Amino acid sequence: MPVFNTPTGIPYALVNPISKAVHNYNWAAGSCSILSELGTFSLEFQYLSDLTGNKIYQEKIDKIYDHLRKNKNSNGLYYNYINPNNGRYCGSQASIGGLADSFYEYLLKLWLYKNKSDKELLEMYLDSIDALKSHVYLKSSGNLGYFGEYSGNFVNKKMGHLACFAGGLFGLTAIKVDELNEEKRNMYKEMAIDITNTCHESYIRSATHLGPEAFGFEPNREAMALDKYYILRPEVIESYFYLWRITKDEKYRDWAWDAVEALEKYCKTENGYSGIKDVNSPNPQKDDVQQSFFIAETLKYLYLIFSEDDLIPFDKFVFNTEAHPFRIKA
Repeated sequence: MPVFNTPTGIPYALVNPISKAVHNYNWAAGSCSILSELGTFSLEFQYLSDLTGNKIYQEKIDKIYDHLRKNKNSNGLYYNYINPNNGRYCGSQASIGGLADSFYEYLLKLWLYKNKSDKELLEMYLDSIDALKSHVYLKSSGNLGYFGEYSGNFVNKKMGHLACFAGGLFGLTAIKVDELNEEKRNMYKEMAIDITNTCHESYIRSATHLGPEAFGFEPNREAMALDKYYILRPEVIESYFYLWRITKDEKYRDWAWDAVEALEKYCKTENGYSGIKDVNSPNPQKDDVQQSFFIAETLKYLYLIFSEDDLIPFDKFVFNTEAHPFRIKA
């Protein structure tokens, strides 16, 4: 636990298990801590405290959230980098994708795991997604909804594959947050549908029907690959899964099966599955890596899309960021 020994409680990213020395990644802005990493263990730490009876894990995450609540930006956004010593943000970059994704995901999912009992956590979550909608969510000229990448009041018209989990997140928000009025519930559901559709477009507008790592929104080139590689990521499939369960629209199963066929055609090898280096190549080169999340998430969500809803039902379980089901507290 040495990474948490900071004045703010904001943890460092890395620890030497022998010397106990801590530090952040050199490539991170100002060598600061990363927003997604502040949230990505909160569900697990709460679960550890519940299992062991030791409150130290819960106290660590409570201190982080308490600091962030008290130091929110005037625009409501949480920036991607934060200094663990003084608690100030390092730069003004914000997104719902890489560097931030699981922070927002776990605000909602920790609240769900705690059986909707933590009102402060829910308020923090709803305020944060309202800010994202106001400052980071855009519609393209072709009416595709997407989350761009915010930096100092400018939004780059680029969406990463990692941000595609937001379709599922906003769908889950629409069906699980009873405090929402009908207008907001419908708004979040429509955003979920729009985001998932946009991410699907990034798949079917490629030669392989697999999605690029990032895609842009320029006139006549919307949802087209910028970073062309695909590393077996699950986020688009994840949103298909949530939207299938929420809407029962058969198209989500059709889209999922199209992805299955593409995986079999372009990623399957003699000994497993591999990422590919260019989704726009009709004969893409493989990267010779099967990522751990491919089995934990991509294949699991595909299996669940074609299973009955009583297999890991939403009223009894919440999925962590790697698709492991946690039973909701009684």
